Amino acid sequence: MLLRVRVTLPDRPGTLGQVARTLGVAGADIVQVVVLERLGGRAVDDFTVVWPGAARVERLLAGLAAIPGVRVDGVWRAIGTPTTTGQDAELLAQIAANPADGVATLVDAVPGLLAADWAVAAVVPLDWAARSGGPSAATVGQASWRAPVPPRLPEVTPLRARSMTAPDGTHYAVAPFGRAGLVLVVAREHTGPLTAAAFHATEVDRLAQLVRAGAVILGDRLDLVGGPAGVTGS
Repeated sequence: MLLRVRVTLPDRPGTLGQVARTLGVAGADIVQVVVLERLGGRAVDDFTVVWPGAARVERLLAGLAAIPGVRVDGVWRAIGTPTTTGQDAELLAQIAANPADGVATLVDAVPGLLAADWAVAAVVPLDWAARSGGPSAATVGQASWRAPVPPRLPEVTPLRARSMTAPDGTHYAVAPFGRAGLVLVVAREHTGPLTAAAFHATEVDRLAQLVRAGAVILGDRLDLVGGPAGVTGS
């Protein structure tokens, strides 16, 4: 199976090589490495690896934990093949070529791009701030094929892109389209024994850029997105 492994490590020569060797010894075949952050002598790297389904992930975690200064932030299943920013442009081109299905195309593609489980386009009422139910009054306008029914939505608002973690351990990233109270919500669920990492700031920025570009392409079509009656977040 394909796994995403997020590691925080000292940003010094040799440490990345140690991590790569440890992954290989444990049985992981590295297919992609993405540097998410370098700051204050530390780096945050995402490794996408092919992992033998019968092997125990605990062996991998123990090997990484033995490297001085290395911390494993998360290990979780990745859906689809490793992605690059070039695929963002391809996705936007698909939306522009078929704007009638643009929101559905974006919602279905984003989980694969961000190694997430599912996504929804949620519609937040324009008067959400005055409602006793607050942001949880959001309805589902479009859901990806892996989304639960009904999707479990965090307390989203159409104000700014950000990440959050629910009490059950589910990680969310949200980004507003900037009109019609529409917000894109992406989720990584907690499914033991694996533990997904929270969305990094660079991932939230990537989501926000996709949503902003999609909003420019789709324009007034976003006003047509609405949720079925009675389907709300909790």
